[in-house]
Amino acid sequence: MASLQNSPSLHRTLFLNSFPQPHGHVHATPTFSCCTRKPSSFLVQASSTTASSSEDRPGRRQMLAVGLVFPSVSLLSQSSVSFAAETKKGFLSVLDKKDGYTFVYPFGWQEVAIEGQDKVFKDVIEPLESASVTVIPTSKEDIREFGSPQEIGETLIKKVLAPPSQKTKLIEATEREVDGKAYYTLEFVAKAPNYTRHALSIITIGNGKFYTLTTGANERRWEKMKDKLHTVVESFTVFNA
Repeated sequence: MASLQNSPSLHRTLFLNSFPQPHGHVHATPTFSCCTRKPSSFLVQASSTTASSSEDRPGRRQMLAVGLVFPSVSLLSQSSVSFAAETKKGFLSVLDKKDGYTFVYPFGWQEVAIEGQDKVFKDVIEPLESASVTVIPTSKEDIREFGSPQEIGETLIKKVLAPPSQKTKLIEATEREVDGKAYYTLEFVAKAPNYTRHALSIITIGNGKFYTLTTGANERRWEKMKDKLHTVVESFTVFNA
């Protein structure tokens, strides 16, 4: 049985109550936009308990995404990723014309379907290496309306991007502007009893939507993976849709 932390409705509630409400005003309530895909014949089962110390052993197939353990996900075949195209060496690109965003991910990662996530790509050998995108409606027009990178970062990593049972630490929160649109980039770690995930997230607002892309890796592989993960985050761009 999946834990309450994995419930889309709880995840939505946590997100909506996460941000500080300036001047005591209550903002309109957005809802999560969930993406449901038909499962393929090949399933990767994930443990509903936290990862054990054997997570580091070769061949382990625990499925984790955004630091959460899900009961099951369906692995989509490479041929189904029609929107992926070769881009810079070692990466494939994703173009979502409906929701208005694009990014790249490391070659070899597979797309999986997870309820509540718009898109998820992951390494089936190293379960903590993944990139996921969440898109929800919002009445805001700029990410800065929610607060500073530090304020939003602290809230997101404690209440949305990691389970409450994990100890989180925000390492860095920065802002950059691209074509007049503000993006916040967060670097943080989430510590479980038997592993630590080092992660990066980028958030922005556009098209009446709040976008979050999160990628990461096991802390033991951070030095090896950090350049690739930074490439993923830095490639994320929202366009008019």
